Amino acid sequence: MHRTAIYPFTAIVGQERMKRALILNAVNQRIGGVLVRGERGTAKSTAARALAALLPDVDVVADCRFGCDPYQPEYFCDECRERAAKHETLPAKKRRTPFIDLPVSATEDRVVGTLDIEKAIQKGERHFEPGVLANANRGILYVDEVNLLDDHVVDLLLDSAAMGINVVEREGISFQHPARFILVGTMNPEEGDLRPQLLDRFALSVEVRGLEEPRERMMILQRHIAFEEDPAGFRELWLPQERELGEQIRRAQAIVDTVKYTSRDLYTIATLTASLHIDGHRADLVILKAARAHAAFEGRAQINERDILLATELAIPHRLKRGPFQDIKMSVKELEERVEQISTDWKGDETEPDPNSDETSAKKKVTP
Repeated sequence: MHRTAIYPFTAIVGQERMKRALILNAVNQRIGGVLVRGERGTAKSTAARALAALLPDVDVVADCRFGCDPYQPEYFCDECRERAAKHETLPAKKRRTPFIDLPVSATEDRVVGTLDIEKAIQKGERHFEPGVLANANRGILYVDEVNLLDDHVVDLLLDSAAMGINVVEREGISFQHPARFILVGTMNPEEGDLRPQLLDRFALSVEVRGLEEPRERMMILQRHIAFEEDPAGFRELWLPQERELGEQIRRAQAIVDTVKYTSRDLYTIATLTASLHIDGHRADLVILKAARAHAAFEGRAQINERDILLATELAIPHRLKRGPFQDIKMSVKELEERVEQISTDWKGDETEPDPNSDETSAKKKVTP
């Protein structure tokens, strides 16, 4: 699809949580993707496609089948690594951020790619045929009706999204390539839900509903009619906002790994998830990553309580034992109160945490 035919991200009315979740994943792809649950006709697929068109072009090795980053050799595919070892020149070029749509019928081989065992045995050559994960590298992998996808395939997608690498092994032969992408899964809960184990592995989750305010619904109608009548003209009208948001994301990507946090921030996150009886520690890590991404998006060098709150709103709804938030407004207010109380209870200082400590900063600093 040509870029001018894609509805502008900044023209989407409402659905602020969904847009925030997508933007944070764009700022830091290591967050781990987002699951968007809701009824049809709520701009789920529109937003995912629009984000891909909004993101800046990426640098790739010009003749690499996997879109390796020429400036990050630690993430090279086996082919680029072998060429680099021979001191070959790896030419670079720019390409658009890919958007890959995974069909529900996709098989494991279609997703991860295949090794030609026969050629390896007969000719001693290792030949790998790329799959969906290779095509999605450095881009967005979109899975509509992810709840209808085979559980094993969903596991593969989540593994790759978490590790950033795809390894295929057959008969003692292996091949690996980078698979760093933003995983966006959408689903209608009325058609069945994902198993809790799979739900937990999606970093962020958003519930979307049709807008009820008449003026907002009228605005949606007006914009979509204008887009259908003149797609290129409509995109041109929104181009300044698109460029501004794209540049804001690019700046955030450049600083997100330098955003600082304190022992107090870690204590707030850990105490909050513990008080909500969240199993495991994945949610804590996701909240920290998303909070840092939000701070970077706003151009700040350190996270604050608001970053933690906004990240928590996206990281815990699908992990609560009582299920997703039933009353969003009440739940947000409850979160705000909890964060404020936790902050008040903190007795330590504002130093940065020591990752080499044999005890948690919270344990050492909080007085009995």
